[in-house]
Amino acid sequence: MSVQFPPSAAPRSAYPVDVLPAPVRRRLLELADAGRPLSAYLYDGDIAAGRARELRAALPEWAAVYYAVKANSFPGVVEALAPYVDGFEVASVAELELALHAGQLAGPLAGQSAGQLAGQSAERPSPRRPSAPVPVVAAGPAKSVPVLTALVRAGVEAINAESLLELHRVSRIAVAEGVTARVALRVNPAEIPITGALLMGGAASQFGVAEPDVPEVLRQARKLPGLDLVGFHIHAASGNLDAATHAAYLRWCVEWSVRTARETGIELRHVDIGGGIGVAFEGEEPFDVGRFGELAAGIEPPAGVKVILEPGRFVVADCGWYAAEVTDVKTSYGESFAVLRGGINHFQLPTSWDIVHNVAVLPVEKWDEACPRPTAENTRVTVVGELCTPEDTLLRDVLIDRVRAGDLLVFPYAGSYGWEFAMHSFLGHPVAERHLL
Repeated sequence: MSVQFPPSAAPRSAYPVDVLPAPVRRRLLELADAGRPLSAYLYDGDIAAGRARELRAALPEWAAVYYAVKANSFPGVVEALAPYVDGFEVASVAELELALHAGQLAGPLAGQSAGQLAGQSAERPSPRRPSAPVPVVAAGPAKSVPVLTALVRAGVEAINAESLLELHRVSRIAVAEGVTARVALRVNPAEIPITGALLMGGAASQFGVAEPDVPEVLRQARKLPGLDLVGFHIHAASGNLDAATHAAYLRWCVEWSVRTARETGIELRHVDIGGGIGVAFEGEEPFDVGRFGELAAGIEPPAGVKVILEPGRFVVADCGWYAAEVTDVKTSYGESFAVLRGGINHFQLPTSWDIVHNVAVLPVEKWDEACPRPTAENTRVTVVGELCTPEDTLLRDVLIDRVRAGDLLVFPYAGSYGWEFAMHSFLGHPVAERHLL
């Protein structure tokens, strides 16, 4: 069994400290002065909102941007995005509750939590559905009955059904509630005829219904009461930095959905292409939002068909920073290590995604003069955490001018899949704090 490490950063150097905006540096130093070892995320909601506005403004009117809450579920970030997105994509009752709160939804749902919606007895009077669907779509390969119940009771815009059994469950819940549930069938296409960073299609997967099985699943679904089949969810793109390729993928999703709806007798009103827009790291060209919008404008979905994009990481990656105090600097057999108050229990992304996630050193001058202050200068340093496993390694072999015990190491572009993706309970250390700038 081999230990999993992120790839070596050599020959890269650490970011200069001015890669961190001045307000971020000031706030982190304030937090570091609180008298306890710091390990925290700092978010800037305005940056996330700006990214969402940029994408929304570039797209045609028939397109809608629904933020994927899983990427960053910090309430302050979700609330900052609410005015600038068309809705939310959720995968749990907790995420549904965040979306309902952030959207300040009016009507009979106001004041009710998603947990209450999931837990109400079927014998009680059902809450009336809002006059229009709540702008929330829901995904997930194993939605439980409580989750489906909360979604049905909330009157969400679409439950992306992953299987025939899930369709049966939604039908049963909707009938018991005396409502009609809007559902879209999640499809695992046999082939995506596009090159680029496109994954999650054409291979065996727990996600969605395999394309050859779609006609039969739809045939059976049309017999179920309480369902309104509105269209399809096709999430087969991941980490795509090429605007032309992503626009071609968008076109393909629309054309496939139109053709399949016609062949299977579905009244198409909803096409959800998932997320998939990539985030550029060092040496990569960022996604060209303007070009994507220009190419998308040449696509013409049928009248009355809404096309949903579900960006998550693209919207929030650069709105967050993960900062951790260096508790020690050590040399072992000629190699230098910066040991953090934190690690993969707070920020697991570099190890899990096998990426080089670079860091900046934020000097902290305050130090207990009674103790020596170990330092590494002009050398390659491996950044490790506080856990009792060698896999607690966040960055390897990065050239650092100087790092001392007591300084902060700050990882930019940590706004997505950071706190949410970490191993919070391993060893029982305190979880990372979260703060809004």
